[in-house]
Amino acid sequence: MKKQYRLRDYEIKIGQLQPGKKNAITDVKGVQVGHSTIREGAIQTGVTSILPHSGNLFKEKVIGASHVINGFGKTIGLTQLDELGTIETPILLTNTLSAGITANHLVDYMLESNPEIGRTTGTINPIVGECNDMILNDIRQKAISKQHVLAAIDNATDHFEEGAVGAGRGMVCYSLKGGIGSASRLMTIGEKQYTLGVLVLSNFGNLGDLTMDGRAIGMELDKHLNDSKSPDKGSIMIILATDLPVFDRQLKRILKRTVTGLSRTGSIIGHGSGDIAIGFSTATKIPHSPVPEPLAFSFIHEELLEDAFRAAGEATEEAILNSLVTANTVTGRDKNTRYGIIDLLNKYGMSL
Repeated sequence: MKKQYRLRDYEIKIGQLQPGKKNAITDVKGVQVGHSTIREGAIQTGVTSILPHSGNLFKEKVIGASHVINGFGKTIGLTQLDELGTIETPILLTNTLSAGITANHLVDYMLESNPEIGRTTGTINPIVGECNDMILNDIRQKAISKQHVLAAIDNATDHFEEGAVGAGRGMVCYSLKGGIGSASRLMTIGEKQYTLGVLVLSNFGNLGDLTMDGRAIGMELDKHLNDSKSPDKGSIMIILATDLPVFDRQLKRILKRTVTGLSRTGSIIGHGSGDIAIGFSTATKIPHSPVPEPLAFSFIHEELLEDAFRAAGEATEEAILNSLVTANTVTGRDKNTRYGIIDLLNKYGMSL
């Protein structure tokens, strides 16, 4: 995989906490990410998968939660997730009009490895998030197939590309090319070190609002592009992973703090923006089959969540900025073009 230059390669550091070794969601042990990308003229889209662990997620579920910052979205699976507090499938991201078919193929994937589903046990709750990539992608073609869904899952690894790949291929962020971005933070609680990682699918915002580590870089660019008046009709999916021992209510509290990082980049959480956070903890696996004895697991004290709150905001902010600086310029439907921020800065003799 070719090296991508990320935010810290430009000597920009976000926040106070230290990142993990990869500065990505996959710093959380066991988490993997995969992409399947379509780059075919008017079709610029794809699928991204996030696997909480490499085992059978249906049989060994993870603690999960979600938080809706603004509900203009079509995410699948949140009702049961919030009711039971567990995740039992990979989390898939794609474009809005392909969310349904992606969920269908995700169900097929789970059925193949779990013959008891729908026979001797219950059904399955697929988790699929989406953003609208219609500016660059001919979304009406609904180009995502079973092959793309399975490829995104099968390609999952702990090293992955960012920017205009997978579900991020056709996404637009702050009127620039957006897409997939990630970051992580380390936390020390007591004598133990924990990791929190975030992956975003960025597709929101007005150029004039873009702020990078306190710098109003969007306003600087808008002097050249005059695009800040375009309406914010996008969305963002925020996927958070941690090995911190928490239960679902605590996890939801952490997810709520991702909005601080989102806001620091300049988002006003617009009317038509679907801003949704989904999170999971790998610290505890919940067996699908009931056992006669009560389940027991550890969780940290409520007053020790402060670093996790900070980590969620910092990692979200840096993940969004990474989605911008790693994204290359893409031309898609009707020759619509959205420029990568680095391409634009080079064009106008500017720097980060």
